[in-house]
This record gives sequence, structure tokens and C-alpha cells, in this order.
Amino acid sequence: MSAAFARILPSRAPRMSVSEKIPRRVIALMAFASGATAANLYYNQPLLNEIGASLNASERMLGLVPTAPQVGYALGILLLVPLGDTLERRRTIVGLTAAISVALAAIALAPNLAVLLAASFAAGVLTVVPQLLIPFAAHLAPIETRGRTVGTIMSGLLIGILLSRTAAGFLGTWLGWRAVFWFAAALMLVLAILLRTMLPAQQPSLRMTYPALLASLGKLWRDEPVVRRHALLGASSFASFSVFWATLALHLDALPQRYGADVAGLFGVVGVAGALAAPLTGRQADRHGGLRVNALALSMLVLSYVALAIFGANLVGLAVGVIFLDLAAQSNHITNQTRVYALDPNARGRLNTLYMVACFVGSSAGALLASLAWNRWGWPGVCAAGAATAALGGLVVISSRRRVLASEPADA
Repeated sequence: MSAAFARILPSRAPRMSVSEKIPRRVIALMAFASGATAANLYYNQPLLNEIGASLNASERMLGLVPTAPQVGYALGILLLVPLGDTLERRRTIVGLTAAISVALAAIALAPNLAVLLAASFAAGVLTVVPQLLIPFAAHLAPIETRGRTVGTIMSGLLIGILLSRTAAGFLGTWLGWRAVFWFAAALMLVLAILLRTMLPAQQPSLRMTYPALLASLGKLWRDEPVVRRHALLGASSFASFSVFWATLALHLDALPQRYGADVAGLFGVVGVAGALAAPLTGRQADRHGGLRVNALALSMLVLSYVALAIFGANLVGLAVGVIFLDLAAQSNHITNQTRVYALDPNARGRLNTLYMVACFVGSSAGALLASLAWNRWGWPGVCAAGAATAALGGLVVISSRRRVLASEPADA
């Protein structure tokens, strides 16, 4: 169905060569599409109570609702993102976006929890569109502006994630939880039409069977030390970032004012300030190379947790900490992606798969570490855990820098 949808829609977008500058409207569309599709993973989080009451689900089973799309997303990264190297990219992106709409409609129509979980898992598998769009943009952008382009699209991605909970909470309060998913399904259909119309066609230069494609992931991991290095750096910052967000609601509830979920959701809006600075980070990566920006970003992560430990008992202190935390994490992430995408134009989808799987593992580990630290040492333990995971990335930078100075250009 999704493939037929992609064939039926006409396209007025011209083919582009790698040397051409991407029109701003295309970059803006890619940024919006990344944020809008990633948001589908998080709409259910502020709606759990309403979903549980509607479907008569127990609190224990309800905990599976936010987990299902995340597990699906991890599987989608592993199984679908590599296809970006062997399929026509625009058609793949448009087809997946249309298919997401079907999964979201199934969520909205779910008569029971089992159907909702299955549809949520399917939506997670299909919501890998951002991980196809970012390598696509890196392929189209001239090398001198690649970091800036990736940074702009990452801004859209992060803003979509941060604002998804706020939007879902507002719509769900006034129109009910099913309306949120109907709105999201309609948005995906509109987005599929826009992507088909505005994105340039990009035929793959690689021909490979699907089993061979998956098997090549191991070879790329072994043969590309830059991928291994930046995967570790990405896992470090994602773990540190996850430590904070996994325990923020618990910390706010433990404060004397007993702030609720509505206040926790507003911190997503605060974090947008850090996301908006992502293109600046990409520009610095273009100018100064990777490891220098990585070192600065990881240092900022550590200092953010120091500030959160000292001033985290009030909302202003937390808000300032969130801004710098988001800025640091995104700076590290964008710099990593810029370096990874520069390696092999014919393998960007698979390189992104390796990098993002490492980041996902780091994020999961950070959430687990945060839970253990909170239960044993409270907020000071959480801040120590966040700083420690960032510091591990700093050790990778130091070790890598020594090897780079011996065998690679100084700004590699």
C-alpha cells in the first residue's frame, strides 16, 4: 500500500547533484518531517491515565504502552535504516511515512490494550524516517555545509520530541486521547504528499541483497574505527542525557512544592532553546573538525550536572541546567553524525544504523543507571551518574586524540 502511494503521487522536485546547494525549503521540510515523525513515539506518554481508563488496563500492563514503540523503533533502526543504501531514498521515505499513518489510525481505533500495543510497536518500527532523512540530507549537502545542514534537521528532530508530550497533553485534555492519534495520522498523510512533491529523487549507487546488506554491518564496524569512536561518544552523551529525563518527574515530585507531570512537561519547551542552537554546532563541526567539538560538548555536559546538583532544588536552576544539557548533548550528537556521514557515501544508511544502535543502547543504559542512582542516593546520585557517563566519553576523546595525532589529521 505504501509503495503504491509513493508511485501515485506526482513529483515536481528536480534531481539534484551532490555539489548543488539544497534549497532552504527542502531543508526546512526535512527538519519538520524529522520532528513530526519522531513525535509519534512520545504522544502516548502524557496520555497513559486516559488510555488506561478507556481500555480498562491495569497499571502494570499500562507500563508497556510507552515501551512498545521504543522497542519497535530500535528494531526498525536495525532492519529498515540500512535499506536507505539500496533503495531509492525518496520513495522509501514517502512509503514509510504513509505507512505510519495507517499504524497511527490503528492506535486511534484500538478496542483493547493488545491491539493498541501491537499498533504502537508497528508505529515504532516505521518511525525511522528521521534516520533516513538525515543521511539523505548529508548526501545532498556540499561537504562545506554538511554539518550545518545536519544540525538544522537535528533541531527539527529534537524540537519534535520535546514538544510532542506538551502537544499530546493539550489535545488529549480537550479532545480525548484518540483524537491525538487521529491528528497525527492525518499529519503523516499530508507530510507524505509534501515529501513526495518536494524531495529530490536519489537513486542508490549500491546493489546488494537484503541478507548481504545486514551482514555488511559487522564488516563496517570492524573496518571503520571512526564509526566505533563516535558510536562510543554518542552512547556516552545519550546515556548522560537519559539520566536526567528518566528521573526529572521523580525529582519534581520530591521537591517541597510537589510539582506534577504538567510542570515536567513544560521542561520540554525549555529544552527547545538548546535545540535551536544545533545548527551553530554543525557549523563549528564544519570549521573545526570533530574531536575538538566533542570535547567541548562533553565538558559542558559534566558542568551542566554540577550546576543541576547545586541549583536543582528550584525551577529556575533546573531550567538553566536543561538548556545547557540539551545544547551539550545535541552538539556532541551532531558532531558525531557529521563525521560518520563523511566516511562512505554508499554506506550512510548502514553507518547511521551502527551509530544510532549504539546511541540507543547508551540511552537505555542511562535510564537504568538513573533509576538505580535515584533509589539509592536521590538527586545527588542522579547528577553524579549523569556527569560520570559524560566523563566516560571524555576519556574516549583523550584516548582517540592520541591515536589521531599519531595517524590522522589533527582535526579528524
